[in-house]
Amino acid sequence: MAKTPVIAIVDDDEGVRASLASLVRSVGYEAQAYESGVDFLRQAQGDDPACMIADIQMPVITGDELQARLVAEGRHIPIIFMTAFPSETMRRRVLAAGAHCYLGKPSSGDEIIRCLEEALAGQTP
Repeated sequence: MAKTPVIAIVDDDEGVRASLASLVRSVGYEAQAYESGVDFLRQAQGDDPACMIADIQMPVITGDELQARLVAEGRHIPIIFMTAFPSETMRRRVLAAGAHCYLGKPSSGDEIIRCLEEALAGQTP
């Protein structure tokens, strides 16, 4: 029996975490929510998630800094970034570092699910 993919949700906004977790579960995946990149790094050791949905703007460690730490540790997790402050510079930077998608907030559930399914299938957006 195939293991249900685990999707990590890393966002400092509790409402966003809850709504993304609900969306992820609605399509049959397991959601694990973290309130910060530090929280993820501290708690998520061992089995990496199949994919991550992360905010860019977070205190202490930003989403792109979290991505850089994971890459430096050899942990290549497909990441879908979401931000309320999209910029072309940031988009280019995180995609060049291996992010799967870069979405503005708010994004439609359909768009998030499309990125998630492509990331899990190993497809390039």
